[in-house]
Amino acid sequence: MPTIAAYRWLMTAPQAPLQRAGFDAVAAPGEVVVAVAGCGVCHTDLGYYYDGVRTNAPLPLALGHEISGHVVAAGAGAEAWVGRAVIVPAVLPCGECDLCRRGLAPICRAQKMPGNDIQGGFASHIVVPARGLCAVDEKRLAAAGLALWQVSIVADALTTPFQAVRRAGVTPGDLAIVVGAGGVGGYCVQVARAFGAEVVAIDVDARKLDAAARDGGAALTLNAGELDAKALKKATSDFAKSRGLRGTEWKIFECSGTAAGQTTAFGLLVHGATLSVVGFTMDKVELRLSNLMAFDARALGNWGCPPEQYPAALDLVLDGKVQLAPFVETHPLDQINHVFHAVHAREITRRAVLVP
Repeated sequence: MPTIAAYRWLMTAPQAPLQRAGFDAVAAPGEVVVAVAGCGVCHTDLGYYYDGVRTNAPLPLALGHEISGHVVAAGAGAEAWVGRAVIVPAVLPCGECDLCRRGLAPICRAQKMPGNDIQGGFASHIVVPARGLCAVDEKRLAAAGLALWQVSIVADALTTPFQAVRRAGVTPGDLAIVVGAGGVGGYCVQVARAFGAEVVAIDVDARKLDAAARDGGAALTLNAGELDAKALKKATSDFAKSRGLRGTEWKIFECSGTAAGQTTAFGLLVHGATLSVVGFTMDKVELRLSNLMAFDARALGNWGCPPEQYPAALDLVLDGKVQLAPFVETHPLDQINHVFHAVHAREITRRAVLVP
C-alpha cells in the first residue's frame, strides 16, 4: 500500500508529477491533450494524500479529477476536439464493454479516472480519452458570468449529486434531505431543489448551513452538532407536515463522507425512503440493515456520473438553476501544498480550484 510519505513526496515536488505525466508525448489514437484551465480539490484527493486510500495506478501520480480546459492536440480520430473548451468527466468508461452497452457505465471495469487510473489534472496539461468529453459552449458560459476554471467542479462535485438525485427519482413535491452540506452536498442541495424538492440540509458547520440556505435554497437547515438523531428526525418530520409534504418516501443523500454523517442519514429512514450514499469514508459504521426491510426502503451507492448526463448537469449551471460562483474559489497550482492543508483543516469551506 502506498505510504503517506510517498504522497507527501508527490505533493511537495509539484514539478515532478508534471514531468512524469507525459505531456510532451503525442496523444494516441482516440486521445486528446487538454490544457488545464482549472482542477478542483476533492475530498477524494485528500483521502489519497492523507488517509492512505489507494490509487489504482502506481506512484508517482499527479492527483486531480475535476478538470476543465481547452483541447490543444489530438490523436487520430479525435481531431474534431482541437480548440474546443471541455469538461473532463471524473470517470471515463470505455463505452465498448458489455457493461457499457447495457447502460452500466459507472461499473465499467476498463474505466479511467484521472488522478487514480491515469495522470490527473493538478498539472498544466493532461492526456485523456476523447470519448465522453463534455463540450462547453463558451458563449453561454460568458453569458452566465462564469469562467472556464469555475466549471471544472462540474466534473464531480456537481455531476455526482446530479446522478444521485436523478437515480433516486426526485420529483416536485418530494422531501430531500442532504446530510453534509459542504462541497458535494452543497450542490446536492441545489440540484434536488432544481428537480422540485423541498430540501433540508444537515451539517455540523454553521457556515456551510448558512451558505446552503442563503445561496443554495435549502428550506430548512439543522445542525447535527446541536441535535441528536431523534431530534433531527422530529424536526424534519415537523417541517414536512408544515409544508404539506409526505411523511414517507423521503429522499436522503449522505454527502458528508463521514461515519457520523452515514449514521445520521441511516437514522432518518422512513417508510419507502431512498438512501443515496454519495460521500466516501474509510471509517466503518455499525447499522441494523433490518431497518431497510422494516421500512421497505432502499439504499443506493453512487459512483460518479455517466458522461452522457454531463450536458444536462451543465445546463443547470448555464441556465442559472445551480449557482457555482458563491461556492468556489481559485488558487494558483503552485500553492497546492498550502491549499491541501487548508482544505483538510477546514480553513477553506468553498470548493478550491487550482489554476496552472
